[in-house]
Amino acid sequence: MDFFNPKKTLGQHFLKDLKIAEKIVSSLNRNKKDLIIEIGPGRGILTQKLIQKYSNLYLIEIDKDLLPFLKLKFPKLEKKILNVDFLKFTFDDFFKKKNLSIIGNFPYNISSQIIFKIIENKDRIDCVVGMFQKEVAKRICEKPGSKAYGITSVLTQFYFDVKYLFTVSPKVFLPKPKVYSGVICLNKKNKIMINCNEKLLHTIVKTSFQQRRKTLRNSLKSFKIPKSISEDSIFDLRPEKISGEGFIALTELIENGKATCK
Repeated sequence: MDFFNPKKTLGQHFLKDLKIAEKIVSSLNRNKKDLIIEIGPGRGILTQKLIQKYSNLYLIEIDKDLLPFLKLKFPKLEKKILNVDFLKFTFDDFFKKKNLSIIGNFPYNISSQIIFKIIENKDRIDCVVGMFQKEVAKRICEKPGSKAYGITSVLTQFYFDVKYLFTVSPKVFLPKPKVYSGVICLNKKNKIMINCNEKLLHTIVKTSFQQRRKTLRNSLKSFKIPKSISEDSIFDLRPEKISGEGFIALTELIENGKATCK
C-alpha cells in the first residue's frame, strides 16, 4: 500500500525526495513538545521526518483513502490523524492549546484559501512552513512596488514576518507539476500594531487591489469618503505602492473621517 494514484481533484503532487523533506522539516525550528499540525501528509514523507523531532504531532488529511496507509506507517499517530478538510476545520473543536505551528506541502489549487485560513486563525498560529506554487510563495513575501505585491502580501505581512526559503524543482514530485514550488516561513510578529478596525482594514485592502491599476480615489468609490479626506495625497496612489503601515494609516483616515460603505 505504498503507492496511490494522485487525485487531480485534490491537487495531489506527492513529494518523493527525502533530502527536500529534511530541508523543509528543518526549517520548522520549534521545541520538541510544541503542537505541530501537518496539513496534507499524503504518503508521509514529511511526517517520517517530523515524528523524529516532535512528540505532539497531528495530521490533517482530507483524502480518506490515504488514512489506512498513514495509520499503518505511523501507528503512534493513529489517534492523531484527522480526516477533515482544513479549509472547513475549526481549531477549537480539536485543540484547546492556542500556540501551534503548521507545516505542509500545500495543494496549488487552494493556496490563497490556505493563507486566508491561517490569517483568520492568526491568534493561534505561531509559525508556518509551507510549500506553495513558486509564484504564490513569492507573492506572499513580496514588498510594495512590485507587480506581484497584492492582497496576500499585505494581509499576511500584517501579522507575520515572512521569508522565502528555497525553490523546489518539479522533478521531486509524483506526478511532476508543470511549475516550480517555493518554500516559505511565516513567524508571528511579537507586536502587531493595528490601531484601527481590522475588518474595515481587510475590506479596504481587498477592494483596493480588485482594481489595482486604478488609484485609490477610483478603486475605493464604494466608500462614501468625505471630500475633506479624499484630497489627501494617499488617494492618488495605486495600491501596489502602499505598505502595510500605509493601509493602516489609510484605514484610520477613512474611519476617523466618518466614511461609510455604499
